[in-house]
Amino acid sequence: MPSILRIGPYRFYFFSNEGEEPPHVHIDRDAATAKVWLGPLELARSRGFRPREINAIMQIAAEYRLPLLEAWHDFFGASD
Repeated sequence: MPSILRIGPYRFYFFSNEGEEPPHVHIDRDAATAKVWLGPLELARSRGFRPREINAIMQIAAEYRLPLLEAWHDFFGASD
């Protein structure tokens, strides 16, 4: 599972077997986890994060959306 980005306590990554799904990232902090679709930017699911953290995660995902998409496409060799 390639890690793409680490900011503060958050690790952004994807699983190497998820190329059949639309571009997205998983985000972990300790036992909390979330999944964010990258185009359009949308929270797919979350477990263990408080709403304030989800807002922070979505802001980070928005700020780094293009590099996250680039990492997805570089790894899976596909485009939107």
